[in-house]
Amino acid sequence: MERFAIPGVGGIIVKEIDGEQNLLIQTRVKPNNPSEDGLLEIPAGKIQEFENIFDTLKREVKEETGLDVTEIFGENSSTVYQANSYNVINFMPFSCSQNLEGEYPIMVFVFICKAEGELLSFSDEARNYKWTPVSEVKRMLLEAPEKFYPMHVDTLRKYVDYEMNKGE
Repeated sequence: MERFAIPGVGGIIVKEIDGEQNLLIQTRVKPNNPSEDGLLEIPAGKIQEFENIFDTLKREVKEETGLDVTEIFGENSSTVYQANSYNVINFMPFSCSQNLEGEYPIMVFVFICKAEGELLSFSDEARNYKWTPVSEVKRMLLEAPEKFYPMHVDTLRKYVDYEMNKGE
């Protein structure tokens, strides 16, 4: 039987605190999957059938964190084409990762975004929400990348490099 990758979307949620860029990092809650339970991650989730990817990101961030996404970088440059009963969105994420091996065949499109509101104490999918300075995320990725959900490691490295080299 043919199996397919599961499409997902994730958000690098950014917020400036005391003049420094911070990212929302959370702890993954997966009691049925001990190898993933407790890993650090960014908010992410699966795209429902025919759901606009930007609507998915807003829904998933709200469900997991309680925050409302107010801006998704790249959303304004997306296009929609309609013809022959198709309604197709073309978009460019910040990063995309595909799991090539393991238990879960997922592909995650990640966008940089901003959000507002009050963080939840916990949800069914995450806990320990923390605004983390980019410099701290960089240190954590250098010292202990295995503490992060593997799908997000290189995406976060890419963002850290992007943020650290902005002024150049």
